[in-house]
Amino acid sequence: MKTAILVDGGFYRYRAQAKLGDQTAKGRADELFRYCLRHLKDGHNPQESDLYRIFYYDCFPTTKKIYHPLLKQQIDFSKTDLYKWTNEFFEELKRKRKFALRMGILADTQAHYTIKYDIVKKMCNGSVKFEDLTEKDFELSMEQKGVDMKIGIDIASLAFKRQVDQIVLISGDSDFVPAAKLARREGIDFVLDPLGATVKPNLFEHIDGLKSCDNRFTHNIIT
Repeated sequence: MKTAILVDGGFYRYRAQAKLGDQTAKGRADELFRYCLRHLKDGHNPQESDLYRIFYYDCFPTTKKIYHPLLKQQIDFSKTDLYKWTNEFFEELKRKRKFALRMGILADTQAHYTIKYDIVKKMCNGSVKFEDLTEKDFELSMEQKGVDMKIGIDIASLAFKRQVDQIVLISGDSDFVPAAKLARREGIDFVLDPLGATVKPNLFEHIDGLKSCDNRFTHNIIT
């Protein structure tokens, strides 16, 4: 069975950091590659011939200067450790066998910091006061553009050209449903890997299987 693995990169990086902890750029890239191979023949003696390609979808990090309302200063993202790490991570992926990067763009013209949702709830019920806020209580709001479209186009192309027998999508997004339905109509075995995240019950009718290959994504939380 020839398998194509499609990875929502932003989703993977978020889940891996939360569940598996911090890693160097090379360590995270190696980790992702090993994880993808576990989807081949249930991870038992996977053969390179079983893998068509790993498609990785993400955006290059922003170089903008964005005002932080709590710190009351501009944050130059081009000089942050995250900017350096992310670019090094992409370079490591480029060196991996059968990896193809599909890059979208960040809609960073409207990027801004917001207070995290759970912190807002605590402020509303009085358990957290405004003067108690710290830098960790804020998050950067910035949208990706083009990533979902690229995933959908690649699913359709793989299905129509009959290049693979199976597609594994590593994502927590439900926007893939129309593309998944198309692939299944073309006879493709479509497997969703949400990395242990909860999915909506009605999604099961649009996929052929739900599988995560590491139980740490469903149990342990690194803090």
